[in-house]
Order: sequence, then structure tokens, then C-alpha cells
Amino acid sequence: MAAAPRYKRILLKLSGEALQGSQGYGVDAEVLRTISEEVKEVVGLGVEVALVIGGGNIFRGLSAAASGMDRASADYMGMLATVMNSLALQDALEQRGVYTRVMSAIEMKEVAEPYIRRRATRHLEKGRVVIFAAGTGNPYFTTDTAAALRAMEVHADVLMKATKVDGVYDKDPHKHKDAVRYARLTYLDVLARGLNVMDSTAISLCKENSLPILVFNMLGRDNIRRVVCGEELGTLVCAE
Repeated sequence: MAAAPRYKRILLKLSGEALQGSQGYGVDAEVLRTISEEVKEVVGLGVEVALVIGGGNIFRGLSAAASGMDRASADYMGMLATVMNSLALQDALEQRGVYTRVMSAIEMKEVAEPYIRRRATRHLEKGRVVIFAAGTGNPYFTTDTAAALRAMEVHADVLMKATKVDGVYDKDPHKHKDAVRYARLTYLDVLARGLNVMDSTAISLCKENSLPILVFNMLGRDNIRRVVCGEELGTLVCAE
């Protein structure tokens, strides 16, 4: 008998880089297939799922700004990249019979619904997967911050950040063999130690509203379902 889910409503944050797979750019069809199948499995457990996807596989606003582009213009371009990723994931999910809505913080009625909090909540209640695109709709804010904001607006039980490593480490595990993974951290631990979980604005938002953050490896098979069902994977960031 399958384990019952621990969470009723989750917000899953995916990086844009995760979608590029081994290609180095763009969207890898195999990665899309894997993610959409795992999300479908979680929806089948009765869990309400919202998603936020970054745009770094297509365009990185910070990198462009560092090269001399106006930061606001670069960030708006990054937001448009997240819409492209959201539409790709929507298509992959709907090919597998999962009802999905893309809601954009920047109005573009032909391709996505405008973000309205109550409508988003209603979609979730009806079992639809909601993909929040275009960040917060404002420059100078990351998709991490957008994920924290949307998770609180729709009253998600947890913010799940899917990464390429299996949690939060005291240093880069790809560069240091002696890196130690934390099983549990407080928000203040993350801020004080400068750990690379999410940006400080997102961490502060979660801290002020007691929203737990679960960082786990998305590359493992069934990891999304396993985390949702309460298996001790990754790193949990929460209050004392």
C-alpha cells in the first residue's frame, strides 16, 4: 500500500537549468517527460501542486546585467524565459492527461491566464496543476522570491526546491569531497552562514511566515513522490 502524502498542497520550485538536461541550453524533452510523469504521480495521490520554474536555461537576467545591460530590461527578458518554460511543461503535463493552468504575472492573455490569487486557489482545489510564470512581475526579484511569495499566497504547506544535489551542504559537494549535508536547518542558520539555499529575500519571507522549505535532489527517480510522502530526503529549513 502506497504511503499517504504528508502535504495537502505544495509549491514545487524548479530551476530553468534543470530543464536543459545535458544539452547546456534550452529544454530537454526527456527531462520534461520525467518531471511531468512524477508530477502526475503526485497529483494522483490527491496532492494539490503549484509550480514555479526559473528561466536560466534560456536567459539569465543577472548575467546580462553584469555584462552591461540595464538590470530591469534584463530581468523582464528573464521573466519571458520563464513563460516559455512554463508553456513547455504545461504541454508535457497535458499530454499525460494532467489538467494544467499557466498563470502569468505579466499579462499575455493569448498564452496564459493573468495571475489572480483566488482563481489560482480555485484551480488547485479542482485538482489542476498551476504553473506560476513571469516571476513576481517585477524586476530585481528572483524566481526563488516569486516561489516563496506564491506559496504563501495560495497557503501551500511547504515550498519544495528541487536541485541537482541531495540537500544543503556546508560547501560545494562537487568541489569538496568532505562537504557535509545538513538534515535540518533554521532560517537564521541559512542567513547567518550564507548557505546557497535561496536568496535572502526568499528566506526572509519564508521565515516571517513560517513556511518550511525542503531542498532535495530532483534527479532521483520518484524523489518528488517520496518527499511528498514524508521520506527523510534532502534538507528541511524551518523554524527552531
